[in-house]
Amino acid sequence: MNDVTIQDNLTRELRTGVESLGLSLSENQHEKLLGYLALLSKWNKVYNLTALRDPGQMVTHHLLDSLAAVSAFAGMRNVLDVGAGGGLPGIVLAIWAAEAQPEMQVSMIDTVHKKTAFLTQVKAELQLSNVLVYTARVEQLQLKQLPQQRAFDAITSRAFAELGDFIEWSQHLLAPGGQYIAMKGIAPNHEIERLPGGWTVREIRPLAVPQLQAERHLVFIERTL
Repeated sequence: MNDVTIQDNLTRELRTGVESLGLSLSENQHEKLLGYLALLSKWNKVYNLTALRDPGQMVTHHLLDSLAAVSAFAGMRNVLDVGAGGGLPGIVLAIWAAEAQPEMQVSMIDTVHKKTAFLTQVKAELQLSNVLVYTARVEQLQLKQLPQQRAFDAITSRAFAELGDFIEWSQHLLAPGGQYIAMKGIAPNHEIERLPGGWTVREIRPLAVPQLQAERHLVFIERTL
């Protein structure tokens, strides 16, 4: 199979998946998503950003998996992706928000410099002006380091850590009235039982990811009133 055929297949798979999710993306957004996928595949050969090697699997397991969650961030203006790794869901969320919610800024933080170097390169090549990248442990990131010292409306992660640790390490960055939106596989009932005091699960939302035969859930967590 030649490169043109492979690219056509990836384009078709992405378009079909986006349609199944009920999302409306522009040609520019489709191009940026595929451009991100190409960069991820290229850098992955050296930096091991993801265990997946097949671009077709990356469309399903990475792009569509992240796109299935974007509607949960409707109305958000300042979002933090913790343990961003190769940019999931942060980069995908930023590509969606650039046109769907241009007032949204997406920050991504990771401790591994090679991963944040990749994210910075993606930001530059795809001209994602709504992205900020930090190389640090999230518990060491302080509000005074952020633009306008503005706390986050939502803090998200994808397969980053147990929910209790996720909250303990980053709660100082969450704005009053803000929420956690954690991307998980199966519903993490045991993790929920171990949440620190003062926090409650508002919703566990199952996600249907096109062409992915695996459980996916969003867990919404907020401070107890």
